[in-house]
Amino acid sequence: MPYGYHGRILHVDLTRGALHIEQPEEKFYRKYMGGSAMALTYLLRGMPAGVDPLAPENMLALFLSVITGAPISGQSRVTVAAKSPLTGCIGDSQAGGFFPAELKFAGFDGIVVTGRAPRPVYLWLHDGHAELRDATHLWGRVTGEVQAMLRHELGDDKVQVLQVGPAGEKGVRFAALINMCSRANGRTGMGAVMGAKNLKAIAVRGTQKLEVADPAALHALARWGAKQLPQSDIAGLSKYGTSEVIGLNNADGGLPTRNYASGVFEHYEALDGPTLYETLLRGAAQGQQERLGRDTCYACAVRCKRVVEKREGPYPLDPTYGGPEYESLATLGSYCGVHDLAAVCKANENCNKYGLDTISCGATIAWAMECFENGLLTLEDTGGLELRFGNAEAVVRLTEMIGRREGFGDLLAEGSARAAQRLGRGSERFLITSKNQEAPAHMPQVKRTLAIIYAANPFGADHQSHEHDPAYAPYPERMAQIGLHDPQPPLSLNAEMVRYALVTQYAYSALDSLSVCQFVYGPAWHLYSMNQLTEMVRAVTGWDVSLYEIMKVGERRLNMLRAFNAREGIGREHDTLPERFFTRPLQGGPSDGYVLDREEWRRAMDTYYAMAGWDVQTGIPTRPTLEALGLGWVADLLGL
Repeated sequence: MPYGYHGRILHVDLTRGALHIEQPEEKFYRKYMGGSAMALTYLLRGMPAGVDPLAPENMLALFLSVITGAPISGQSRVTVAAKSPLTGCIGDSQAGGFFPAELKFAGFDGIVVTGRAPRPVYLWLHDGHAELRDATHLWGRVTGEVQAMLRHELGDDKVQVLQVGPAGEKGVRFAALINMCSRANGRTGMGAVMGAKNLKAIAVRGTQKLEVADPAALHALARWGAKQLPQSDIAGLSKYGTSEVIGLNNADGGLPTRNYASGVFEHYEALDGPTLYETLLRGAAQGQQERLGRDTCYACAVRCKRVVEKREGPYPLDPTYGGPEYESLATLGSYCGVHDLAAVCKANENCNKYGLDTISCGATIAWAMECFENGLLTLEDTGGLELRFGNAEAVVRLTEMIGRREGFGDLLAEGSARAAQRLGRGSERFLITSKNQEAPAHMPQVKRTLAIIYAANPFGADHQSHEHDPAYAPYPERMAQIGLHDPQPPLSLNAEMVRYALVTQYAYSALDSLSVCQFVYGPAWHLYSMNQLTEMVRAVTGWDVSLYEIMKVGERRLNMLRAFNAREGIGREHDTLPERFFTRPLQGGPSDGYVLDREEWRRAMDTYYAMAGWDVQTGIPTRPTLEALGLGWVADLLGL
């Protein structure tokens, strides 16, 4: 009997309405661990190159890991992977909540979905059983309605629901998958893929608690984490959530403002963590926000999720839809020049209702605002919306219009890169995208290794794919665990910082394969170190794994992601950054005048490919690199 997992992967053929369960061998689980590393084995083997991301031939793979559901903080996460309708590259996205652990308790380690149902359906999984049910009555409804209806229909308020909102049904290219009405597999448009398959939701309920190999060792780790939390570097996440980063980034000149024109926002305090905590968190008026305004994921002591509530005013807030993360506050706020906190929270609520990625949504609106301010968009184009920076009402309205694909929102639902192609008029010069995906709210001009990762990351610009520059120097003991010993001065992009970017990318890739929270586990400021993560995997699975082995899982995943893109004809020529990062210096504050040096960046990219064992000219993994990782079969698929 395996520990930590069931050895059961559900295959769903929606075209035929057929379900079957695969039972892979233990070596499969140990080699890939879970997450997108495991998902990629199915996508690469089972899906031909060149498919339309919204066609039935695209595969949708949802995977947990060998430790999901263990009673310890930070393990309840699910990865969704498919070909992305936003980028045309591999799509990859993670989310937390209670759904991942509940899926494990329902008896499954992952789900592979193929085909398209002839009419809307949902998948019902409970204690090892699986069935497809009609979802016609759910189609067109927002996430809060669907969750309530399914719990009533299935007769259990503990049912967890992962679903697409109207945005996914209508093919918004950055549509998200939503669980708990507030947790999003947001990036790369996985909601549009699931919606195109007529799969409205996956409902799960299980009572099969996880068997672990060494309960005492696991309990000791969990107890250590709970005791250490109040004095750790993530203690602020418990009180303020990720919104605490608003002030920190602004102080460094790294808070994207008015579509990346500046790294400082004069109204940042209106969006900052303390303001949110004191004003809009649920229970704030009664001083009960510690009890009512903080939410969590399964078995997690950190409780970093926010819940906002407001009953009066132009932007009432429904606590069903949680509250905003840092990225949402920045992209829907400072990115758009908006400082009305209630309006930003309402826009975030709309994204959770309709199933939208807040990063791409806010950044796409910011792009449209800059186009409007420069005369490239008119009131006739926008349907009368005055799209000027700072227009909070327009941001809120557009989140609804995009989610419904109504009016001007239909153009923005394509994402900013495709919208710019349709609009023309020179609007592409205002894009903040890599591989057609909008950049998050961390700035490469300020944290220079982001310039490498934003460009090279297989699924587009992403801020959670490596450790950011400021974390190198303050954590020497933890960095030493993964072989990093030589921190460099700020703004460096030399060979050592390239190595730092790549090695921490392997570490974060391992975290995504093990499906753990990157706030709780990691190589620097996190609650648990990489060595402690290794101890946790041993305690759950009983495997005598090493940190070296776990890092290799991360390296294996990264190479598989790159291989998927290579098969689609996507290589180094697509590893680009927005032109304005090189040509438009930031204005104001500590980062005034900051701009990327193009030649320095190109040299860093050459070094990055060489260190990764990829062809420097093409950016494609070489056969020796793949074979060394046990991926000779991937090299064969690529014809190397």
